[in-house]
Amino acid sequence: MVLSLLSLCASEVVRDHSSSPCWLSFVPMELFRPLLEASLSGCRPLAVGELVQRWPERTLRVRRKPAPNRLCIQALLLAVVRGLLDPRCALQVLDLCGLQGDEGGTGDPMGGWSLTVALCTMVLQARMTESESKQEVKEDSEVLVHVRADLFVNARSWERVRGALTTCGPLKLMCRYLRAEEISVSSIRALLALLPQQGLLGLDVRYSNIGVAGLAELLPLSLRLHYCNLDLRREQPGQEGALKDLSEGLKQLQELRCLSLTALRLPGQLRVLLSSLSRPLEVLELPYLSLSPADLAFLSVSHHASTLQQLDLSENRLDETTLTSIRRLLSQASSTLQHLSLSGCGLTDNLLVLLLPSLGCCRALRSLALALNPLSVSGLMDLVKMAVKMPSLRQLLYPNPLEDYQPGLPEMPSSAQLLDWPLDEAIDVNITSSQINRALKESGRSDLLLTCDLLNYDKDMVC
Repeated sequence: MVLSLLSLCASEVVRDHSSSPCWLSFVPMELFRPLLEASLSGCRPLAVGELVQRWPERTLRVRRKPAPNRLCIQALLLAVVRGLLDPRCALQVLDLCGLQGDEGGTGDPMGGWSLTVALCTMVLQARMTESESKQEVKEDSEVLVHVRADLFVNARSWERVRGALTTCGPLKLMCRYLRAEEISVSSIRALLALLPQQGLLGLDVRYSNIGVAGLAELLPLSLRLHYCNLDLRREQPGQEGALKDLSEGLKQLQELRCLSLTALRLPGQLRVLLSSLSRPLEVLELPYLSLSPADLAFLSVSHHASTLQQLDLSENRLDETTLTSIRRLLSQASSTLQHLSLSGCGLTDNLLVLLLPSLGCCRALRSLALALNPLSVSGLMDLVKMAVKMPSLRQLLYPNPLEDYQPGLPEMPSSAQLLDWPLDEAIDVNITSSQINRALKESGRSDLLLTCDLLNYDKDMVC
């Protein structure tokens, strides 16, 4: 990336903190933003603090990739509190949505949980600062700054978050996306009651024991449920009534575009979930859902099929009985589908050959994930030859071929076995890579990334 002259100059200015008294008082308002960007990218927490404490605009949005260093974020939050008592600070809205990085990632970013705790600490600290600066504090303090962020709540941070949301002070915490892990349905319900509904776009519930009644209550609110303890393969008391309630709740979601469910084990219930939605979905993520042939048949003829832009059916086993439905579904979505994941679906060479024509007709497809499928080198090369002929495709996640694994692998290995089974060090895996790279080079597709790196694969890289 080529830096502008303004960015280069800003980086040079914030490099030496000892010189800040010389220029801080004379910086025009329009230069605060480039100076802050330079301070964040150059990891200059002292400069970050001094700029934010004097922030001259009503709004400060910090959204940058990669995520800023932890020290810079801490300095920014402390400066917001100090700015409450600084007459030079005009800040009224602090927007940190999407700022969280991966804990322990490159550059020491602040993860979602740490950022949430830090934000709540800032809110509570601002209340204490206000109390100390006033002889008498009113019950309903005036809100000076609204703080918007994506919040991550689990059992360890629940009390801190609740304390921040129930505190009346100069900072008001607002949420765009809420991620809740390992907390009960009642706690999630209480949390939603405390959060301002204005601007709350979604709730992501993970690793929680919600039950059928919890599913009926939360799904119309959350739209993302991942690894929650729910199994509808066995009949449970009240299950039918709860599913009817769920269907009624989903009918109220007139603007729903995205539905994401992971590992809920809902065989035969897809019609209940999707037929209630009057408006077609654009994003549908259903990995590990134990989908039945009837589920896939319904999806292929539903009103959602022709509008899907993103579809994830990973870890739902496909075979001859479901192939017709999958081909029909791909045909319906051929003009809209941009991201498709069929990883861990048990696709063999024979199944893939029958599926390739339908995949090749997806003319809008930009990323395709087929990891952890039991393909041979021959099947893999058939896949690659098809991929290079798809002009819109930018990224293909392919599986390691069966020939690359150590002896002893079952004839029809599961995705879990393919994930855990060691590759054979005696085999030169570079031979497979060479074949793939040769096909890529001969096609002239320098814009297409072919990878078997499951851990670092990211479909959003091509957006």
